[in-house]
Amino acid sequence: MSTASITEDALKYTRVAMLLHWTIALLILANIALGLAASLLPTSVLPDTSVRFVIDTHKSIGITVLGLAIVRVLWRLTHRPPSLPGVFAGWEKTAAHVAHIALYVLIFALPLSGWAHDSAWNAAATHPMHLFGLVPWPRMGFLMHLDPALKEQLHTRLGTLHTWFGYALYVVLALHILGALKHQWIDRHSVLRRMLP
Repeated sequence: MSTASITEDALKYTRVAMLLHWTIALLILANIALGLAASLLPTSVLPDTSVRFVIDTHKSIGITVLGLAIVRVLWRLTHRPPSLPGVFAGWEKTAAHVAHIALYVLIFALPLSGWAHDSAWNAAATHPMHLFGLVPWPRMGFLMHLDPALKEQLHTRLGTLHTWFGYALYVVLALHILGALKHQWIDRHSVLRRMLP
């Protein structure tokens, strides 16, 4: 193996990190589309039965992202990521680290707030949750057993929180993508190769 090849490999993420990155990214994009469809499309386009299917799929993907995010954090803690290229300015390195931390926080905050929102739903007890219609999934018990009036308030507030986390994700995700494209196409730094097999 040539020295250039060894150096290039040292700047790449592991294959497991790549798989987790792209799987989580695709699931998040799918969930954004499902969330927007459920909230924006009129009932003439998306009838009640279809809305329920979309929302249930959105929940299932969210829980899947949460599980994969836990695996990703554990992998990152045990496998040092490659250093950013030395040509990056100090502020660019700081911005990249801040964006990554924000993405990790939101990858956890969104499914957890959605799960809590769903658990505080007054009809949750009569509408069991199943991951992808197959695996029974519990609600958060401490929320399920609250007074119905308090649950209704929490359901509304947690839904608002979940929505705001979604808006924050749109911003951070856009900055993350634009930053990667800037480095790749304008600065001519091969940053995309770090996350490609």
